[in-house]
Amino acid sequence: MTSTEIWQHFITGLKQTSLLEYIGVFAGIICVWFSKKENILVYPIGLINTVAYIYISAKGHLLGEASVNIYYTIMSIYGWILWTRKDRQHHPVVVITKATGKEWLIQICFFLAFYLAIFFSLTYLKKVFAPEAIPWADAFASASAYTGMWLMARKKLESWYWWIATNMASIPLYFVKGYVFTSVQYLVLFGLAIAGLIAWSKKLKKREAGYA
Repeated sequence: MTSTEIWQHFITGLKQTSLLEYIGVFAGIICVWFSKKENILVYPIGLINTVAYIYISAKGHLLGEASVNIYYTIMSIYGWILWTRKDRQHHPVVVITKATGKEWLIQICFFLAFYLAIFFSLTYLKKVFAPEAIPWADAFASASAYTGMWLMARKKLESWYWWIATNMASIPLYFVKGYVFTSVQYLVLFGLAIAGLIAWSKKLKKREAGYA
């Protein structure tokens, strides 16, 4: 596509954006801003985003994206419970930590398992139900998001690496499917994910140094 065609596609996409998609996008951006702050509001705000996108994705036959948002909804409830737990001294039970070598291996296997499952499922469904699917790209964006959300609930620093990968894949993926405003959302989320990684790294260093 030429730059003119991309711009025209962008303008057309914005005009076709529904109110629900606008709500979902803004809720998604606010949600990630709260996660950067390590604020519990990440989860209730995030639920607005995920519920909106379950409907949007299902309506557009974007089955990979729909499955991701169903998973997000479940993990948001799980993360909400974990983040609110306190010990006897009223300190958070779950704190920011780095993954060990074993945990890195587990999360890579977690990603690969979901990637393969989603890829082969969408390859089949593309023929009979979801022609809009792009199996390899949808599978990568979905599997990395699954991994990031799982690690975010456990406050693992590495969750931000997976979010960065998810956002990089999702920017062009949603654009070519006609969800232009959602593509813009992922561009913003990409920047927020980098900021989140930096913010959580600083918090972890302070805690390890005994300042927090």
